[in-house]
Amino acid sequence: MRKIARLLLVALVATPLAGQGVLVAPHAVYIDHARRTGVLTLYNPNPDPAEVSISTAFGYPVTDSLGHFALRTPDQPDSAHPSAATWIQAYPRRLLIAPLERQTVRLLATPPSGLPDGEYWARLIITARGGKLPVASTGDTATVRVQLDLVVNTNIGISYRKGPMTTGLAVSQLRTRTAGDSLQVWSHLERQGTAAYVGTAHVALVDSAGQIKRVVSAPIAVYVTMDPCYALSTAGLPPGRYRIRYEFLTQRDDLDPSVVLRAPPVRDSLDVHVP
Repeated sequence: MRKIARLLLVALVATPLAGQGVLVAPHAVYIDHARRTGVLTLYNPNPDPAEVSISTAFGYPVTDSLGHFALRTPDQPDSAHPSAATWIQAYPRRLLIAPLERQTVRLLATPPSGLPDGEYWARLIITARGGKLPVASTGDTATVRVQLDLVVNTNIGISYRKGPMTTGLAVSQLRTRTAGDSLQVWSHLERQGTAAYVGTAHVALVDSAGQIKRVVSAPIAVYVTMDPCYALSTAGLPPGRYRIRYEFLTQRDDLDPSVVLRAPPVRDSLDVHVP
């Protein structure tokens, strides 16, 4: 007797792994008011065809109570939310991508008449169905085979810009907390200007001789406010006084430099004791 269990796997990911969905480039789309169009490339790296559907929603990144990054997606954005979700469409919205093939998707923005200057946000949700992932069974492997039919959602940001754009970042409440053999570094971030702050965070732990002992670098996008937490390992470090160096730069290796708004570096520091 042979049984096949088919399960549904739904994952929300920023960049899906090969074999678990289509690959999307770029992973953030910027549309200017003069052209009102954007382009995506979808690639299916799997041995099976992928059925793809594309939709839009409103959302922007935030942080939760643990300082982890999350996505806030209010069902009904109010007037304070600069949403572009209802007037940006993808063409085609449904397509079938053959194995190892690429497809181009065009985005068309039709903003309302008299749209004020500013940056407007949306999320593009690319849902890929297709492919199977075998799963090891704890039972009799000669009679039972388990596999997952994959459904993977890739969620990327869209920014629509009209008029002059400025950005900046205010950092406050820099503080630390010891958690096991890690030093957690917290702060409050508030976006300045008319557009989201897109850049890179650098957090370094420096000893009394000025030597960098630990460092974390990570991309960041601050749309409104955030309270992120970065963890630095203290395992193996001699006890004593150290210094946290905290820096944000409007530089991103993963984005076209022409879409990254420039702003002065933002820096802060804090003396800490490692037990």
